[in-house]
Amino acid sequence: MMKNFKLLALAFVIGTASIFATNVDDLKKPTKELRNEIVKLLQAADIELDNDTTVIIKFTFNSEAEMVVLCPGCKNKKLVSFIRENLNHKKFENSGERDKIYKMPLKIEVS
Repeated sequence: MMKNFKLLALAFVIGTASIFATNVDDLKKPTKELRNEIVKLLQAADIELDNDTTVIIKFTFNSEAEMVVLCPGCKNKKLVSFIRENLNHKKFENSGERDKIYKMPLKIEVS
């Protein structure tokens, strides 16, 4: 009985350690070139907002170097739609690594 308990405890410790080891990957910041490409795409489009807004966009890249927006980081449905329409599935020259999650703060000012 004690031998089974020790074996179970060891399996639990190894399993828990492997879970924490896989979750160490932090969100990555995009390169300056990628940030500039994103800003150009959003500046070319037009949106009407009531006030200045800061959002944190979370995104990744698929195998074709296309951006996949995961979370636009705001509750304004019009702004979420705007970000997804202008960034989702766009190809970038300086795309990041595939399947890495990137985080980019973005301030949108009312003109």
